[in-house]
Formats: sequence, structure tokens, C-alpha cells
Amino acid sequence: MEAASQKSRSSHRHSFVAAPRVWGLKTVFVNLYYAANPDGSWVLIDTGVPGSAAKVKQAAEEIFGKDNRPRAILLTHGHFDHIGSVKELAEEWDVPVYAHPMELPYITGLSSYPPPDPSVGGGAMAYMAFAYPKKPINIKSRVELLPPDGSVPGLEGWKWLHTPGHSPGHVSFFREEDRTLIVGDAFSTRDAESAVAVMTEKREVHGPPAYFTPDWGSAHHSVEKLYELQPEIAASGHGMPMRGRELQQQLERLVHEFWIVAVPKHGRYIHEPAVTDEYGVISVPPAASNPVPKVMAVAGAVAIAGLAWAAWKRRDNYKEGYGYAKRQHEPPAQRPYSHNRVMQGMPANVDPDHDNPHAHTNNYP
Repeated sequence: MEAASQKSRSSHRHSFVAAPRVWGLKTVFVNLYYAANPDGSWVLIDTGVPGSAAKVKQAAEEIFGKDNRPRAILLTHGHFDHIGSVKELAEEWDVPVYAHPMELPYITGLSSYPPPDPSVGGGAMAYMAFAYPKKPINIKSRVELLPPDGSVPGLEGWKWLHTPGHSPGHVSFFREEDRTLIVGDAFSTRDAESAVAVMTEKREVHGPPAYFTPDWGSAHHSVEKLYELQPEIAASGHGMPMRGRELQQQLERLVHEFWIVAVPKHGRYIHEPAVTDEYGVISVPPAASNPVPKVMAVAGAVAIAGLAWAAWKRRDNYKEGYGYAKRQHEPPAQRPYSHNRVMQGMPANVDPDHDNPHAHTNNYP
């Protein structure tokens, strides 16, 4: 235990300290996390953007020492910037990958995600969303389901919570002992749409990344669920960790003003969510007209190309400023998950009583 405590206070070349026995690593514009037990065993939460495996392993070696592989890899969700290195790392370490049942179609090759939405605007990260990968990966041989009792494989004292909206099977992880929350993308601690914010890392609570959120009603409910936990520390996928009263006040504002401050004024999924089930995407609303000039999309491409360089230049600038140096799944008959239902008052694209739930398509624009 003493050794683990010492490591929590120590600094590392690549990682930053998020909480006691929790370290983060930024891969270009998204964070992944290493979470340890008092005995030094650990798990990896998300795996960053594609091409990050070497950096992930290097940071793990700095924190835990050589030849100390994790017990498991846990996924908050399967978007490309969170699973970029999962296949390579799971195979090299020979460990299972845990995810929510509703996320399985997108990581076992069954279904693409709902298309990202560049029409939400807000900055270069959003303008370039049309180019972000949405096709599934296939790690079926490695995937296990998160336990239905809420326990977290490989971690003592943690629980997982289903926080859909940003993706159908999105989860967050919470440690009651010190109220540490690993958010994933249920909300952000910087402006996720802005490339400038990616580089400056100004800490402030925002909603989930708008360009990849296909169900705003469920996203709001998930933020409410996380606020009720009253987290002391929040470590998100986009932004540096926040803590204390500042975090709680800003999270409270996000809950109460979500439809004003988090939901874009226009976009594909604002009035109608994507409809999904345990097999993947059933339907999506029509694409919204994109008011963003093409020149802005080009500018976004230039900005993203520079993010890797900026991340490399800034990798040693993170400070420890927070006081801490397989179960079988049977398809439900009527899709009970709230995020698979069209929001109240909105027309459905499918009739769940008559349409074939197995008749999925990825041929949407």
C-alpha cells in the first residue's frame, strides 16, 4: 500500500495524476486512465486514439514498472478515440476487454455507430466530425460483459454506472471511498468542440462532445445521475480532472441548464434521437443541413493535423494541482432501455411492434 501511495504522489514523464491511485494519459485530444488497487494491481480504462499503443505501454511502465500487465481493459464506450489501441493491447497483454451489452454491436463488427454530426458547429473538432471513423471494430474474442451487479472487474471499491446518450452502452466508473468519478464522455471538462481548448486545456464543465452524441434526452438523464453522486473528483475523456466545489457547482449548472448550454442550437439529433437496440443502429433521423462553410472544415483539418504536434510539445506541462501528487445476454422483447426509445412527442422512424428488429442497416448518410 505504501508503494502505491508513493506512486500516487510521484510525477511521470507522460502521465498526469487524476486522483489517488488514478493516472491519466492524453493521446492527442482524448484521455485514458490507469486505475490501481492498493496492492499495485491495475486496469486500463479506454485506450486512446489509433496509434497510441506504444505511448500507453510506456506510461504504464513508468507508473507500475516493467512486466506488470493490467488485470483487464475497461471501455467507457467504443468510439474511435477511446478504442484506438484496444485490439493491440488486449492481444499483447492477453487480457479481457469489458464493455456494456449495448456497446457490443460496435466492438464486435455488427453495426456502425450513428453518423457523427458536423452541423452542430462550435469549433474545429466539430467541423471535422464528418471524417471521424464510425465503422465497428471486431474484438469479439476478447470482449466480456460488465457484471450486472455493478462491480468493476479488476478493481476493488469501484462500481460502474450505465450513462447512455453519447453512445448506447456508455458507462462511467465511480469510487465511493473518495467520490472519484471516471466520466468517459458523459460530460466533458473542457469545450470538446474547440481545437483551441484541446491545446489550452481550460478546465470547465461542458456536456458530452456534441458532434458524436445521438441521443440528447438520455445524455441529460446520465448527467443528472452523475450529479446525484456528488463527485469530489471528475476525470473525463476530454479535459483535465476537476474537483471540489468548482466541479460540483458547474455540474449542477449543467444539469439545470442542459438544454441551453449543452445541446446545440441545430443538428441532426436535436429533435429526434438515433434509435438503437442490442444489435446496433435501427434508424437515424435525416442529416441536417450544415451551415458551416467548407473553408471551416478545411481549417478544422489543419487544426487536427497540428494537435499531435501540440500534444507532444505540452506532454511535460501537466501539473499535479489537485492535492494528490460472461454472463449470457438475452435480447429484450421490447427494448427496455430508455435511450432506445424516441423522445416523447417525436415521430418514430420504426414501429417496434411490426418492424423486424434484426433488420439493421448501416447504409445511412
